[in-house]
Amino acid sequence: MKRSECLDVAIINYEMSNLYSVQSACNYFGLFSEITNETDKILEARSAILPGVGSFGAAMENLKASGLSEVIRELIKRDKPFMGICLGMQLLFSESEEIGNNKGLNIIPGSVRRFPQRSRKNKLIKVPHIGWNKIKIVDDCVVSNWHIPPLNEIDTGGFMYFVHSLYCIPDDSKAVLTTTNYGDISFCSSLVYKNIFACQFHPERSGKEGLNIFKNFSDAVKNVN
Repeated sequence: MKRSECLDVAIINYEMSNLYSVQSACNYFGLFSEITNETDKILEARSAILPGVGSFGAAMENLKASGLSEVIRELIKRDKPFMGICLGMQLLFSESEEIGNNKGLNIIPGSVRRFPQRSRKNKLIKVPHIGWNKIKIVDDCVVSNWHIPPLNEIDTGGFMYFVHSLYCIPDDSKAVLTTTNYGDISFCSSLVYKNIFACQFHPERSGKEGLNIFKNFSDAVKNVN
């Protein structure tokens, strides 16, 4: 593939994703994107997005069977902007307790844990966590690898749209970009780790605030040589 033909964004297709809404958000900001599972296109792209909806274990099986797990690791080593969304965030972690214990891509050290069904006061908690909820920006998060901060022009207290039963716990607390409260849990709702921005919420379904994330991602991609 010639450099001029390289994708701005490779949207990684492992058959468990809300792909077209993510592509629409990329296209809105003029990014040349494609939904693909082709190794060359993904590795040559200026950036990549790993969306995801569904089961952690099944997703990892698909990534391994298709060879995409190694492609993702190699792409991230190349220090290009990379976004993980919802299940795509969780898959980057070391392990998940969803339906037993499943090994993840182990790119971000940490674990994925299930929400408890009852609070400390034994109040029933609805799981999965579905709907709009606030994000709180963590002031001391390290975002030095990003030319444009992923949450540039987004205020703390903004609402994002969530659909999930598990949440991520990175080993490095400095990676946590936002937290969100649900039940008794204050969980990591987005993070920055090296060249990765990952979020538990769906920015492509989060209205104007969510589109701002794609705008910031677009600005970061345009800084890639």
